[in-house]
Amino acid sequence: MPLALFAMTMAHAADVEEVCGPKEDAGAVCTAVFESTGNKFLAETSDLFVVRPVRIVLILVLAYVAHRLMRRGIGRLMTRLHAERGTAVMTVEERKAGGVQEDVVVAAERKRTRAETIASLLRSVASVAIWSVAAVMILSELEVNLGPLVAGAGVVGIALGFGAQNLVRDFVSGIFMLVEDQYGVGDTIDAGEATGVVEAISLRTTRVRSVDGTLWHLPNGQIDRVGNKSQQWSRALLDVAVAYETDIDHATAVIKRTADAMWADPAFSDLILEAPCVWGVEDLGADGMAIRLVVKTRPNEQWKVSRQLRARLKAAFDDAGIEIPFPQRTIWHRVPDGTLAETLESARS
Repeated sequence: MPLALFAMTMAHAADVEEVCGPKEDAGAVCTAVFESTGNKFLAETSDLFVVRPVRIVLILVLAYVAHRLMRRGIGRLMTRLHAERGTAVMTVEERKAGGVQEDVVVAAERKRTRAETIASLLRSVASVAIWSVAAVMILSELEVNLGPLVAGAGVVGIALGFGAQNLVRDFVSGIFMLVEDQYGVGDTIDAGEATGVVEAISLRTTRVRSVDGTLWHLPNGQIDRVGNKSQQWSRALLDVAVAYETDIDHATAVIKRTADAMWADPAFSDLILEAPCVWGVEDLGADGMAIRLVVKTRPNEQWKVSRQLRARLKAAFDDAGIEIPFPQRTIWHRVPDGTLAETLESARS
């Protein structure tokens, strides 16, 4: 009897190895199915219809969880790095009551915008990396030979590297542009022929809307230089022209008083960051002289402030009797020798 039981056990073990493979490599599910049912077909197909689907589902679930945790972690990291975010959303009255400087508020808003842009880029990179790893693991579970696939991808990558150098340069330039915070969505930039407001930024291109409505698509790798007119703060610069007969001190006082009144106006106090400053006589022209006025404003608000200031200065000059210059010319008529002095004396009388 013991010999018969031993023989039956050995035969059963041989059957298990025949169906599920060697003992050290045999799957637990295959072995359990065979031992419980004795059916070779169910045991052989259990891996295909049970184990692999469960592993694939588990990979997808883990990838989803990792993706969510990564996105949340990036968001929290950006919030910690730019803790000034709360300052940027305060009202004007709250900032003034708390003694918060406007330039601090502008800098905080700029940091918040930059943090959102970089966070969006990091989320995209993390998503691509996580789901790519998940896809490779799923292909491995399906017993797809990844060797030729990886080799083929390498050859294609080399070919693209030689044939799409401009594309690679655009991507690299886009990454450095975002990291260095050269400009962002909503900024007004001067990129040569294309000047206007940035509407969208990607790793490859930048879209700029000019003042006449033209939408420019600029490859990041072809932007040789860029001037940001609205980073952190802007400046309204006015060269106010007055006639040569105007008293400079009087005109300067009127300009300063008008600009200060606009700064104190609740309708514009949120746009002007500091007290306006009159720098003095900037130019002596053919018809008059120019007195320079500078006003530090919030980003992209310099043009609105300049237009309002010009209107108020025109009204203030009219009230103060200050004359805006008009073309003045002195004409000399050539006359025969010896009669020039007499002609000029006659003209004066």
